[in-house]
Amino acid sequence: MALAMPLPRVLVLVLAGGAGSRLELLTERRAKAVVPFAAAYRLVDFPLSNCQHSQLADVWITMQFHPASLSEHLANGRPWDLDRTTGGLMTLAPYRGDEREGRHSGTADSVWRNADLIRRYRADALVVLSADAVYRLDYRAVVDAHLGSGAEVTLVTTEVDAADAGRYGVVSVGEGGSVRQYAYKPDEPEGTTVANEVFVLTPDAVLDRLGARSRTVSATRACRNSERTCCRRWRATARRGPTRSTAIGATWARSRRTGRRTLTSLPTSRRSTWTTRHGRSTPAPGSTPPRGSRGGRGWSGAWCRAGRGWPER
Repeated sequence: MALAMPLPRVLVLVLAGGAGSRLELLTERRAKAVVPFAAAYRLVDFPLSNCQHSQLADVWITMQFHPASLSEHLANGRPWDLDRTTGGLMTLAPYRGDEREGRHSGTADSVWRNADLIRRYRADALVVLSADAVYRLDYRAVVDAHLGSGAEVTLVTTEVDAADAGRYGVVSVGEGGSVRQYAYKPDEPEGTTVANEVFVLTPDAVLDRLGARSRTVSATRACRNSERTCCRRWRATARRGPTRSTAIGATWARSRRTGRRTLTSLPTSRRSTWTTRHGRSTPAPGSTPPRGSRGGRGWSGAWCRAGRGWPER
């Protein structure tokens, strides 16, 4: 008597956090996933019904815009037999508290922000779906094909008119069904084969790639932020002008209107030794700051003697 093989452990992630701004009044007070369809259904009913018929019982749904309308319609998953003590339906909202906090902004970002929960589930395959597409599909068959291929990502495609291809992610398919190129909403699509927002992922491999990508992006942003901070500090220093110095020989004048002293001239013998505070090149011999300048106001940077500063005010 042959023993039955256990079914692979599959987790479904339904992305229902889109704002749906292009639908205007239809999504003004409701989530895009619960926009009515054919008077009797909502858009999110289709992927959830596909999960039920595919015998996939662990479904997570991300929510972001107008979450109350979506939560009310889901009714804890009861219409799809997902209201269970263990497993079943679970909703995921944006949160704060660690490096993955914040709002979701796309498919890869949603997977990355929930990476810890996905790893903890220890799924053999992760099915990522859009909550606003109308179709009928057996996800279990797609999962079996994915596991049999050994690929990290499997996506479902369909054909559309050439005029509409730019509205979707356009896929270039090579020999054996391999994906050669994927362009998301290109201005000039190279074909009519598009992804219909159904992805099957190998969790560990994909999460490792997303983690590495996240570290690279974070390092780049940190470098850019550091550069911006340095620039802001330099500009603020230039606006504040000179602060103090031990150099002797500068002439100061007090403004009658503000009561503040400003530099009016420098000794001729030291004009060639003055440089900008931020380390730029020294001015040509004979050049002096303009009369009445406080650094940064009509002059390039705050002036100071090399290795020193400004006279005490």
